Amino acid sequence: MIDWDDAFDNSGYVAGSDKLAAAWAVQAEAYRAKGGELDLPYGDGARNQFDLFRPQGEAKGLIVFVHGGYWQMLDKSYWSHFAAGPLSQGWALAIPSYTLAPEARLSQMVAEIAAATTKAAGMVDGPVRLIGHSAGGHLVSRMACADGPVPGRLDRVISVSGIHDLRPLQWTKMNNTLHLDASEAEAQSPALLPKREGLDVTAWVGALERPELVRQTRVLSENWQVPNVFEPDQDHFSVVEAIGRPGSPLLTELLKD
Repeated sequence: MIDWDDAFDNSGYVAGSDKLAAAWAVQAEAYRAKGGELDLPYGDGARNQFDLFRPQGEAKGLIVFVHGGYWQMLDKSYWSHFAAGPLSQGWALAIPSYTLAPEARLSQMVAEIAAATTKAAGMVDGPVRLIGHSAGGHLVSRMACADGPVPGRLDRVISVSGIHDLRPLQWTKMNNTLHLDASEAEAQSPALLPKREGLDVTAWVGALERPELVRQTRVLSENWQVPNVFEPDQDHFSVVEAIGRPGSPLLTELLKD
């Protein structure tokens, strides 16, 4: 019998992970103090806002980063410093918040990320690329599905440590908040849906992550026939920090021509 709570327990297997969110918040606040277009609305909900950071001069395009927290924690304010990576290469970065469980079902979150992406894309010319982490990896992967309601300028999606097969979540304690049933789990699982034609998708995960997260990456890669990357020496939390580091393999893959 698989212990699904343990299978998805990233924090329990990474030393010091309980201090990471506070550290990210401090770094993000310091970065925002240097500038940015903050709390831009994209809908009527209290969390329907995004922050937009632009490079000097005209942007080459737009990156949208969708945060994780298994759909029930965190918001845009923890990640502002990640903009240092894309901005250093001439790209703008938008970071949306979205309504969390139990106030929203996953289908609503998917619609909100689509709305945020569309609104941000209307403010920045050029290609649009999505990158999401963990639960955010799920949401950007849903944007990459054939029914994804996203701008035609979307040309690349990277899911970092994403959850692509939601069915096991039905047997976790977090489902007390998510309220997934079998029908919704299948309908919102990117790995069980067709991929949008002509879209560049990569499934990325830290090689030190829990086996279930590695499986989640592999199943999207296999079902969609897209590349996967198992980045050496990276855990569930360190792997996503690379977005903010110029020259990192993850950022290089995201911004390549």
